[in-house]
Amino acid sequence: MDNHEVVNRLAIAETLALYCRAIDRCDAALLAEVFTPDSRIDYGDGAKPPAETISGLMAGLGAMRLTQHNIANTVIRFTGDARAKAETNCVALHIIPGPDGETELVVGGRYLDRLVKREGRWRIAERLYVMDWNRSQPATMQLAGGLFDGLLRRGARGSDDPSTAWWDEA
Repeated sequence: MDNHEVVNRLAIAETLALYCRAIDRCDAALLAEVFTPDSRIDYGDGAKPPAETISGLMAGLGAMRLTQHNIANTVIRFTGDARAKAETNCVALHIIPGPDGETELVVGGRYLDRLVKREGRWRIAERLYVMDWNRSQPATMQLAGGLFDGLLRRGARGSDDPSTAWWDEA
């Protein structure tokens, strides 16, 4: 593996990580940067353009209290100088409010991505999502008592998240 390939692999990994950050922070602008303007995104309900997909994701995710998407085991194959395919495992936690309390939904699946390098940046040109498993149960998350009383910095959506100010620091 030469240096050029290593640099491209790291750049693709950054694109995939930025997708997760955008989803979990409900950052539609960042999410749009991850995909090419002409991309097709299919989470299992048919391929859609980015604008339609992103607005649907923001509405659905915005109704949840929090999500956390964790990616691992990415296999990348280059199909040209500026083209690649990647299969990435993902496990995502979703905390969903409901009339009888919160539900904890955990979903395991894979992203099948075609990526292109345009203007020096890797972006997703096509995404197919494959769901492998899921688990749903009443949420057991605790925010108070014992150890949790001392953990006062907590994740939030959008600019309320502590990482926003942290990234903005010089």
